[in-house]
Amino acid sequence: MKKYNIGIVVSEFNFDITSMMLERAKAHAEFLEVNVTKVMTVPGVFDMPLAVKKMCEDKNIDGVVTLGVVIEGETGHDQIVITNAARKIADLSVDYGKPVSLGITGPGMTRLQAEDRIENARNAMESCVKMLKKLNA
Repeated sequence: MKKYNIGIVVSEFNFDITSMMLERAKAHAEFLEVNVTKVMTVPGVFDMPLAVKKMCEDKNIDGVVTLGVVIEGETGHDQIVITNAARKIADLSVDYGKPVSLGITGPGMTRLQAEDRIENARNAMESCVKMLKKLNA
């Protein structure tokens, strides 16, 4: 069976949380026996689509995992960030025919809730790998 190559795009914003998400995703990739061949950091969740596009264009990357945290502020900015990023990330997955999992927590979330959801990074890796297996069955 082919060993899949996974790219990860991770947000630097709230990096104290997203760095732990990255470590969980990498550990789960090892457990699932897939390669994390490229990790790209971006300033924030809103910046992810361009990095996801670059990874999808790479013929050596089979799927992409996105990792980020969108914490609620005093305005509706968190809603704008996640809505636009999620929509474009989904579009890129369809456009390139590669799974791109949404490992971004939020919006409407407190910092404590974000910390409680660090383990969700494993789910994002799991989702990407499951889709690869289903698409290549």
